[in-house]
Amino acid sequence: MIRVYFVFLIFIGNLFAQNSVVQQFSKAFADVAEDAKPAVVTIITDKIMKVPNNDLYFFFNPYMDPNSEREYKTNALGSGVIVDSKNGYILTNNHVVEDMDNIKVKLIDKREYNAEIMGTDPKSDLAILKIEAEDLRELKLGNSDKLRVGEWVMAVGSPFSENLSHTVTTGIVSALGRSNIIRGQSYEDFIQTDAAINPGNSGGALLNMQGELVGINTAIATGGYERSNRGVGFAIPSNMAERIMSDLIDKGYVTRSWLGVYIQPLDADAANALEMESRDGALVTQVVEDSPAEVGGVEEGDVIINFDNRKITDPSNLRNIVSLMPPGTNSKVVVFRNGSKKILDVVLQELQDGKPIAARTTSGSSVLGLEVKEINNALKNKYNIEDNDGSLIIVSVDPNSEAADKGLTEGDIIKRVGTQQVNSLKQFKKKEKASRKKGSLLLLIKKSNGSSLFVTLNY
Repeated sequence: MIRVYFVFLIFIGNLFAQNSVVQQFSKAFADVAEDAKPAVVTIITDKIMKVPNNDLYFFFNPYMDPNSEREYKTNALGSGVIVDSKNGYILTNNHVVEDMDNIKVKLIDKREYNAEIMGTDPKSDLAILKIEAEDLRELKLGNSDKLRVGEWVMAVGSPFSENLSHTVTTGIVSALGRSNIIRGQSYEDFIQTDAAINPGNSGGALLNMQGELVGINTAIATGGYERSNRGVGFAIPSNMAERIMSDLIDKGYVTRSWLGVYIQPLDADAANALEMESRDGALVTQVVEDSPAEVGGVEEGDVIINFDNRKITDPSNLRNIVSLMPPGTNSKVVVFRNGSKKILDVVLQELQDGKPIAARTTSGSSVLGLEVKEINNALKNKYNIEDNDGSLIIVSVDPNSEAADKGLTEGDIIKRVGTQQVNSLKQFKKKEKASRKKGSLLLLIKKSNGSSLFVTLNY
């Protein structure tokens, strides 16, 4: 009987302890939401569209000039975060305010203000607005690099309607460093979360459990044609946003740095050929002439595994790190070359339009069913190429192409176009373009068995 009594007491004690933990957990969420909501705003935008009157409209409106235009006003909804209460600066998504004629900001206390765009950066999908207002609350920026997968986060924004402003949802960090999510985006390093994010949440806050801003909610993946949440949302990390925000406020535009390499991911074949234990890193397929990379000693076939004391996981990761560093930065770059690590010093330059920061590309040319690349150390190892074999190699052949029918295969080396030797991809592209006028492309090919033959491919 005494034993049963003690078991009962232990059960009651555990129950009270669990209730206490749940209450503390619940209070923590409520405190974060309460502090954050006054710093999150609803953004209402409208754009005036002019549409020409057509004949059908003129038929029903005979007094209307058919050559005139009608005006339509379209409205859109988004969210934003006050990041500087003194100056009235609001951080949001570029796509929320892009090409809009009027932008209005509504606070949680129902005050409304017209907003001015201080600067936009379409490549990162961020923008800074300014309002003239007093008694504003701001959110403190957290360190998004410290986020861990599985950590609790909270999203605050205005999904679907003004009537649903300052909606709070919670979830966890599902993944970090997501890229290639939004087609056409130049810089992506998204935080993935299952906190419910819907249309209208764009530009809103993603918070950690200390109430710090760790992301700007930007996109959702629905898995279909519907626009509602399916548990996969994406936010721009606060560390990326902070750097861009600073430039937009100070200059109205973003200054980025330039490295000057073309890069691709490491697949299993390339990692094995290079004798690398890990697939982390960015494989350099081409170095731009006179670029910071070339001056610093980066070579084709190098694998960049560390940049400025930061581990490189893939090409997108390298591109984001380089782009956000100030021009003139002297960086230590660790590359894997010929079976060992080598440390290089690279001084970054300011990016000009059209230059590759660190562009993810195949560094090849696709023509007539062939994909052609310049030979580098990785390709030499993969295809067992001798130094004097040539400069260009076929890395893939469309099985339904004339090239396949004429016996061209992966690993064949291109020695000449027509009767002229080609030493670079640039030369190949130039000669291939000239051959189009003749209607055919003549290639001198060296096969893996050492034999050579001319092959003619017709356009």
